[in-house]
Amino acid sequence: MVQGYCMKCKEKRDMKDAEASKMANGRDCVKGTCSTCSTKMFKIGKMD
Repeated sequence: MVQGYCMKCKEKRDMKDAEASKMANGRDCVKGTCSTCSTKMFKIGKMD
Protein backbone atom coordinates (compact mmCIF):
# COMPACT_ATOMS: atom_id res chain seq x y z
CA MET A 1 0.00 0.00 0.00
CA VAL A 2 1.13 3.53 -0.78
CA GLN A 3 1.03 6.00 2.08
CA GLY A 4 0.25 9.68 1.75
CA TYR A 5 -0.87 12.59 3.91
CA CYS A 6 -4.65 13.03 4.18
CA MET A 7 -5.58 16.71 4.45
CA LYS A 8 -8.93 15.90 6.09
CA CYS A 9 -7.67 13.39 8.70
CA LYS A 10 -4.41 15.36 9.24
CA GLU A 11 -2.47 12.06 9.37
CA LYS A 12 -0.51 9.72 7.11
CA ARG A 13 -2.89 7.09 5.74
CA ASP A 14 -2.85 4.25 3.22
CA MET A 15 -4.15 5.13 -0.24
CA LYS A 16 -7.02 3.05 -1.58
CA ASP A 17 -7.17 2.53 -5.37
CA ALA A 18 -3.74 4.15 -5.83
CA GLU A 19 -2.64 4.57 -9.44
CA ALA A 20 0.52 5.98 -10.99
CA SER A 21 0.09 9.11 -13.10
CA LYS A 22 2.06 12.01 -14.59
CA MET A 23 1.71 15.70 -13.84
CA ALA A 24 1.56 18.34 -16.57
CA ASN A 25 5.30 19.00 -16.23
CA GLY A 26 6.14 15.29 -16.72
CA ARG A 27 6.94 14.36 -13.11
CA ASP A 28 5.60 11.13 -11.63
CA CYS A 29 2.79 11.18 -9.08
CA VAL A 30 0.35 8.84 -7.33
CA LYS A 31 -3.38 9.51 -7.05
CA GLY A 32 -5.82 7.69 -4.80
CA THR A 33 -8.34 8.02 -1.98
CA CYS A 34 -7.99 7.88 1.80
CA SER A 35 -8.81 4.44 3.19
CA THR A 36 -10.61 6.01 6.18
CA CYS A 37 -12.56 9.06 4.95
CA SER A 38 -12.48 8.58 1.13
CA THR A 39 -10.97 12.02 0.48
CA LYS A 40 -8.87 12.33 -2.69
CA MET A 41 -5.14 12.05 -2.01
CA PHE A 42 -2.13 13.04 -4.11
CA LYS A 43 1.57 12.26 -3.67
CA ILE A 44 4.53 13.44 -5.77
CA GLY A 45 6.94 10.63 -6.68
CA LYS A 46 6.86 7.13 -8.06
CA MET A 47 4.66 4.37 -6.70
CA ASP A 48 6.53 1.86 -4.52
